[in-house]
Amino acid sequence: MAENTIIEKLIADSEYRNALNLPSEITEVYTLLAQGEYNVNYLFAHPETGRKLVLRVNMGSQMHLDRQIEYEAHALSILRKSGRTPEVYYVDDSMRNLNHGILVMNYLPGRYPVYVNTGDMGAVMECMADIHSVEIPFEEVIYGEPFGDERVPADTVKLIAPQSSASSILDECELMAATYMDSDFSDKTVKRRLRLLLDKGHELAGNLTDNTEFRRCCINTELNSTNFLVDDEGFARLVDWEKPLYGDPAQDLGHLLAPTTTFWKTDNVFSTDETERLIDVYLEAVGKRFDTAGIRERTKALINITCLRGLTWCAMAWVEYQNPDKLIANESTRKKLDDYLSDSFLRDIETRLSL
Repeated sequence: MAENTIIEKLIADSEYRNALNLPSEITEVYTLLAQGEYNVNYLFAHPETGRKLVLRVNMGSQMHLDRQIEYEAHALSILRKSGRTPEVYYVDDSMRNLNHGILVMNYLPGRYPVYVNTGDMGAVMECMADIHSVEIPFEEVIYGEPFGDERVPADTVKLIAPQSSASSILDECELMAATYMDSDFSDKTVKRRLRLLLDKGHELAGNLTDNTEFRRCCINTELNSTNFLVDDEGFARLVDWEKPLYGDPAQDLGHLLAPTTTFWKTDNVFSTDETERLIDVYLEAVGKRFDTAGIRERTKALINITCLRGLTWCAMAWVEYQNPDKLIANESTRKKLDDYLSDSFLRDIETRLSL
């Protein structure tokens, strides 16, 4: 049985059922667990083992990949040894029964971290230290750009390794901003402010020395609070791996600590002192597992550039939300998009970037 008829044909498919050792008769119940802008997740229990599983249905690719769900599954298979990510049991990007890729993984219990709780944030930083410490085999990586003129092939499933974190983020920002700039619904004042902020971002990126000798790892790139789960023992895991890259761990830290990230679901913005303390926790958790030289300085620079990514994503999503036929729409997201494009919020980001 399914709460949504979109998956009824899928769950009756013999390949799907055999791969998961499900009985031929459908007795498991699928209920909506969560949905984002590009994925819908259903929770169900295996009727024989009782194990809770998550069926993830992909609706699109922010990275413009042909094999989006396989790309995500590939990253999760590499990170399994960290103990901080879901385990993949089944993946199918053939779109035989749905016009969408699907993935089945184990359900991880827990609650979202509270950003004002030092214990929760300590657990989150330790989680990131463990993930970043996983060694990535060379053959699992493809060098190129996820966005811009020198993109890797759209059918890749290997981890994409951009040359520069800052430049890659800004390439993505320009693509997302273009959706707003070219829209008939856009506001002239917002367009002017976005352009001013992007120009400042390119200036900041030009001043950032991108030392190619720093250690790279699998980074998540989208560290929103609702992507973490903290269990009853205070152990944190990271469950959403839609846009992983092979890159600078400072990019993850920059996204995690950026005000555009924390304000999204929590209305919280870390102070300078709080940011410094959280970086300290991360560095202590990493210990001697890899060289962290320069990571604090790169994190601070990437916090500012990540702010632009958050704003331009909101601008793009705001345009998409004007379409009444949008596949996935969330009312809390709709309100937050208006908040991020408000004059007061844009002015605050201008101040942070010292405009």
